[in-house]
Amino acid sequence: MANVVRAALVQATWTGDTESMLAKHEEHAREAARRGAGIIGFQEVFNSPYFCQVQDAEHYRWAEPVPDGPTVTRMRELARETGMVIVVPVFEVEQPGFHYNTAAVIDADGTVLGKYRKHHIPQVKGFWEKFYFRPGNLGWPVFDTAVGKVGVYICYDRHFPEGWRQLGLNGAQLVYNPSATHRGLSSHLWRLEQPAAAVANEYFVAAINRVGQEEYGDNDFYGTSYFVDPRGQFVGDVADDSKEELVVRDLDLGLIEEVRRQWAFYRDRRPDAYEGLVRP
Repeated sequence: MANVVRAALVQATWTGDTESMLAKHEEHAREAARRGAGIIGFQEVFNSPYFCQVQDAEHYRWAEPVPDGPTVTRMRELARETGMVIVVPVFEVEQPGFHYNTAAVIDADGTVLGKYRKHHIPQVKGFWEKFYFRPGNLGWPVFDTAVGKVGVYICYDRHFPEGWRQLGLNGAQLVYNPSATHRGLSSHLWRLEQPAAAVANEYFVAAINRVGQEEYGDNDFYGTSYFVDPRGQFVGDVADDSKEELVVRDLDLGLIEEVRRQWAFYRDRRPDAYEGLVRP
């Protein structure tokens, strides 16, 4: 495995329907592959609008099985076509009444390696997610992909350091954080939390945000997606705050070992002293 991985992410505007949204992301993925990317990730519930701005049962129609639903099946074909690993966030239905905010991880040969289910579910104005999603119950898996060890942490999860740390302990080299967050709520945190997590846990983070406004609410998704390295430094420029963008960056995974030798955070952890962190 090469030490340098060319990675991509997409921040996208909502097109108005699932078919055109899928087609648009397929074209972004093909362009990323033409530019040499080995992995690409999409934004939270990428094939639908961010319907959680309202509480309405009609939006259960966006849910589908994972991995056997139509979107993941189509993305498996795309992975085989492009030879890329793909991180695919969707609204998952497991069985009637069991719904999750999920991301499937598909290897470069089209194999579904598994899925991550969002643990922390918000319920505040403009983000009524508890109406739709159960809390995740699959832990913090790290997937051994064609480009390295990849984890996922979804949107609101990023405010909770425990999952970031568990992904690091599980061996993650790159963590994708697909999100949908708007300008007035937490934009001042956007460029703080993921770089801080990258530093604290000494791996790369791909932070993806939607961009633009959609028909179900007033949220103004502000893009500014980016990759950040284990030193907390942005890899290249941060994406635009008002338009769709494909971001492709080279990530030197060798930096992880260098940083972990220099900043020995894992060596100096004190799990024996952390019992209080998990008390209700």
